[in-house]
Amino acid sequence: MHNIERDVVIIGAGPSGMTAAHELKKSGLSVAVIEARDRVGGRTWSDTIDGAWLEIGGQWVSPDQTALIGLLDELGLDTYSRYRDGESIYVAPDGTRTRYTGEMFPVSAETEAAMNKLIDTLDALAAQMDPEKPWEHPAARELDIISFHHWLRTQSTDEEACNNIGLFIAGGMLTKPAHAFSALQAVFMASSAGSFSNLVDDNFILDKRVIGGMQGVSLKLAEKLGADVILNSPARTVRWSEVDGDYRVTVVSDNATVTAKRVVMAVPPNLYSRVSFDPPLPRRQHQMHQHQSLGLVIKVHAVYETPFWRKDGLSGTGFSASSLVQEVYDNTNHEDPRGTLVGFVSDEKADYAFTLTAEQRKKEITASLAQFLGAEAAEPVVYYESDWGSEEWTRGAYASSYDLGGLHRYGPDQLTPVGPIHWSCSDLAAEGYQHVDGAVRMGQFTAAKLLAELK
Repeated sequence: MHNIERDVVIIGAGPSGMTAAHELKKSGLSVAVIEARDRVGGRTWSDTIDGAWLEIGGQWVSPDQTALIGLLDELGLDTYSRYRDGESIYVAPDGTRTRYTGEMFPVSAETEAAMNKLIDTLDALAAQMDPEKPWEHPAARELDIISFHHWLRTQSTDEEACNNIGLFIAGGMLTKPAHAFSALQAVFMASSAGSFSNLVDDNFILDKRVIGGMQGVSLKLAEKLGADVILNSPARTVRWSEVDGDYRVTVVSDNATVTAKRVVMAVPPNLYSRVSFDPPLPRRQHQMHQHQSLGLVIKVHAVYETPFWRKDGLSGTGFSASSLVQEVYDNTNHEDPRGTLVGFVSDEKADYAFTLTAEQRKKEITASLAQFLGAEAAEPVVYYESDWGSEEWTRGAYASSYDLGGLHRYGPDQLTPVGPIHWSCSDLAAEGYQHVDGAVRMGQFTAAKLLAELK
């Protein structure tokens, strides 16, 4: 057991915690990062499975993610574009498979008009929102007390249009059924990305990947921090007191006890309860954390000897609100001769998938991939499911969101420090919410606050 004294102790070695530590150390403060896992990176993780290198966690970089792009440049990490040449596939509710180009799905003229109207309405609502204060939207309460599912149907009677638009927020981002979160939460998701149109444009939101993997951000930062990062050491207790007008914090973890002036909780809100706080957190915090939860998604990796779909003039991109796999993309690694597809099975479809045996689940998921890209897609040489919902120190994906009515009710307090305790994770970001960019922004924001307090 190490006994360490630092200016700041950070709980969680994901991109937010590691960025905060990096910024603080660059500015002359001493830090310690306590991490429960045997690795850094949090919800970013790369590993070799059955001989195939896979990005098991977060991986995308979009043009608006300037904080992440700036950090990648600082760390000397390069990016490459996702393959997107050729036609995409849309599978309609009746199972009809259609090849198409452009952003709009190949639907009827009536459904296309309904989808465009919904996109325009959501863009207008997002333009009225400050992503740092979504609860101050002119219609915040009105939008927060109706589910996104039901709000869509107040705007349109076209069920296919509603389900397709719902897909981009529900299955695609929050990984919860559209009836489980509010319209305000959906508008905030759009606002954090710049607009709803950006979320609809897969060429924008899923633009580039990092050569060597997104976990490389945390790995590079860990190299700079060295022994200040302590792995395999879950934080168990945070004790604090106020002495002579300043704070004294003690964090007890499995392999180290750290005494500091401030502590940063750089883990998702659903894990706050894994730590015992002395004195206990205020009532407001206890209530708020019970209204924040992560969704559920299976990220499916299917590796083939070649990217066979390209020979057929296909981009590897496919969408269907009605299929088991609702989204599929070409996820082939940089300069890799083999081809990789990534598919996503979200929310209630993931609930269903996990009722199956592993063998049956693989059979049904690869059959769904084949529905998009042909029979060869049913026979990958490597198949792997990223299941963050069963991961002890994550318990869901991709990020936490509020239940119905929670965002306007509790959001204003989500970043309020409790004595020396600060909160920092992508789940609490404004711009870049639930993306690595948001984690980096929160790490930088938290470090700036602490520097102002401690210097």
